[in-house]
Amino acid sequence: MDIRVQGPGPTSPFLSARDLFETEHDLSLPVYVQLRDDPDERTWAGHYDDHHVLNISRQAASSAMARELALHEFSHMARYEQAHPSHIQSTEEVLYLALAGRQVERQKLAHCYQIANHMKDIYADDITLAVGPGEKLLSFLESSLAMALADRPALAPPGSTRLSRSADPDITAVNAAFALALAERHDLLEADHRLYDLAHAAAMDAPEVDFDGFKARFRELSCDPDRSTYRKHLVEATRAYVSSSS
Repeated sequence: MDIRVQGPGPTSPFLSARDLFETEHDLSLPVYVQLRDDPDERTWAGHYDDHHVLNISRQAASSAMARELALHEFSHMARYEQAHPSHIQSTEEVLYLALAGRQVERQKLAHCYQIANHMKDIYADDITLAVGPGEKLLSFLESSLAMALADRPALAPPGSTRLSRSADPDITAVNAAFALALAERHDLLEADHRLYDLAHAAAMDAPEVDFDGFKARFRELSCDPDRSTYRKHLVEATRAYVSSSS
């Protein structure tokens, strides 16, 4: 597996992630690691005809999660090279099929993209968690959900408009369902884990969202769906969210 770190910064997390990844998988195309100065830059993978790009901030590359973040993105690259339906299905096509004839506010549309990304992440992390330990990922899911709950808006009077940029309760509930589904799918949780309490709080904050339904959707995704089946699951998830949060 060919990794090329571009610019000054740490290299050991990417090499360590490569060593773990290569125990069971490989990539045909080289990986260019782009270290970015913006500490708020999220980690993401880009795919091109002759290479992949792992975009990551220097701050994230120096963090305790650096190896796990790199391993997760390598897993996305593997799914792309496998032409897995989750990574070649156009999200725009799904949204057109799911929402034709409906008016959806921009924020909810962004949430639909996030749901599609969750489904991609399920399949990427099926690889991630097959080759590496899950403790740090579980801690990351727990802390991320706790932060979102702490950022939730206070209850407002009926008919008022929320003006803050606080975490949206509806998508926070879906995010919680994803976190719990991923952890349960890979047997990362004890019955008394704090993630269950956090997810319950998120579900209570968004009673219109079918929390249990979304958890089941994510957790029970088949390992190797055909393109039609995967598209159907994503269309149904999109419609379920828009209908519940409208």
